[in-house]
Amino acid sequence: MKREALVNYLDGLLEPAKFRDYCPNGLQVEGRDEVRRIVLGVTASQALLETAVARQADAILVHHGYFWKGEDGRLTGIRKRRVGTLLRHDINLLAYHLPLDAHPELGNNAQLAARLDWLPEGCFGDQNIAWHGRLLREASLDELAVRVAHQLGRQPLVIGDGGRPIRRIAWCSGGAQGYFEQAIALGVDAYLSGEISEQTVHLARESGVAYLSAGHHATERGGVQALARHLHGYEGLACEFIEVDNPV
Repeated sequence: MKREALVNYLDGLLEPAKFRDYCPNGLQVEGRDEVRRIVLGVTASQALLETAVARQADAILVHHGYFWKGEDGRLTGIRKRRVGTLLRHDINLLAYHLPLDAHPELGNNAQLAARLDWLPEGCFGDQNIAWHGRLLREASLDELAVRVAHQLGRQPLVIGDGGRPIRRIAWCSGGAQGYFEQAIALGVDAYLSGEISEQTVHLARESGVAYLSAGHHATERGGVQALARHLHGYEGLACEFIEVDNPV
């Protein structure tokens, strides 16, 4: 498959033009023109790049790529090594950030809902990036935490009364603790995100709304995994998700 055709397909699927993002979405580093094998991962770390080289990948597709707003744009040190690896091996780097959080089927939030048996009912937050809905089966906070740990392979940090019944929930993958107050205003029983801040604990205690911090990396594996399944076999593509463990 030609690189241009792949980028056009992904742009049509994920619609990055709809978002004001913190990084460029789509093709970030140009490699070879023909793409047959793609390695997918959460973050374009050096470990993922080296695995892609070993797998003889033509392209790497990630959620967290490069060239973030406010970041030093000079290619020195770690940045030089990363980009140098891509250029030396002629590997394309593609990244989709907010579009892969928000996609209604393949996105991180959609995949969280599917794995955890939540019924989405609406969106909120900046650019409607956060979701809210209800559990298909009511559970206590302790029971919900056990299910999250089982599905994401990570024990969440939980703030709240473990015996509290949870019916309505809001969630947003990654570092979305800043949407907690908006979630509280929606009248939910619990909010799940990837990260937690010091002030989040006090908001949870004083509002009575439970907070589950399930890991930035853990909550954002679902999107790239779903995208790997979606792309595998399309126009002869071979796609493989690579897990580079990250405890955060």
